[in-house]
Amino acid sequence: MAQSVDKLTPDDPRVEHHTLEIRGYNWHYLLANPTSGKPTGTVLLVHGWPDLAFGWRYQVPALLALNMRVIVPDMLGYGRTDAPDDVAEYAQKKLASDLAALAAHVVGTDDGGQVVLGGHDWGGAIVWRTALWRPEFVRAVFSVCTPYGPPRDQWVPPEVMVETVLPNFRYQLQLAGPDVEAQIVGPVKLRQFLNTLFLGRTPDGQPGFNTKDGLLFDRLESIGPSPVLSPEEVEFYVAEYARHGLHGPLNYYRTHRVNFDDELELAQQGAERTRIKVPSMIVTASRDGALPPSMAANMDRHFESLVKREVDATHWALWEAAGDVNKTYFQVFAESVAEGYREWFCPSS
Repeated sequence: MAQSVDKLTPDDPRVEHHTLEIRGYNWHYLLANPTSGKPTGTVLLVHGWPDLAFGWRYQVPALLALNMRVIVPDMLGYGRTDAPDDVAEYAQKKLASDLAALAAHVVGTDDGGQVVLGGHDWGGAIVWRTALWRPEFVRAVFSVCTPYGPPRDQWVPPEVMVETVLPNFRYQLQLAGPDVEAQIVGPVKLRQFLNTLFLGRTPDGQPGFNTKDGLLFDRLESIGPSPVLSPEEVEFYVAEYARHGLHGPLNYYRTHRVNFDDELELAQQGAERTRIKVPSMIVTASRDGALPPSMAANMDRHFESLVKREVDATHWALWEAAGDVNKTYFQVFAESVAEGYREWFCPSS
């Protein structure tokens, strides 16, 4: 169950809704400013699949309490942001530049134009790559659930990858294919789909999704309500997903080749070029079947400074363990100062 922690509502007055054109596409984003004057710094939060900017609803109030300005976009393909058909538009190199443009628009020259960058799920993968592609605007970076793996110099097709090293990613083959977006159409199916992904169960306790098979279509009609979203929150997600459907969000699972091609030059430049040099943190979730903590076991060698934390939660750690996740902001800030690393949330004096 989600922890009892202050959270945003879909129409929360603490956030403003804005739209910015980036690369010819309209991006919708939430902007939250502290009420106590000039913010200490800025955090840019990036959601994953199948989520929205609203997925960070438990973290935004905690960051406002730290006197931080918070930017949270609906990522390309999601919610009120445009959803192009072309898979290439979702390449992580392009998204890194999109996030840089969004940060520049909001932050300007404050704090040297830099932000703390945080991500969950696909958002975690994107913020790690953003720290490689556009490090000049990243003060620090953190990911919830998603580990960092450096660019590769040898192409491994997803079908081979799941058979050899990442069987827990087998579900991604289904998501990259045509079936899910073809079958999950309209509010009724979207509601079943979202309750399923957000931990709903059949009357006899069976899930409608697993990492081996993906979505189990024959169970969707019998899936009960999500235990980690309120009914009102589920309806908000249904309405937002009804805007574009699932083609755009599922395109992220179709970007393996375009990302590899973009990153090949980085990989060929060697380990130093793919080493993340800004202060970094990963928060893993002990019961995450898709991204188990073991995947982060050997990350340290790719970072100049990395802090690791683990919370007792499934993949939806931002909600189930919201209090514990939020506390890591304080812990990492204190440790980064104590160990002599550059502060996360304050510009160097």
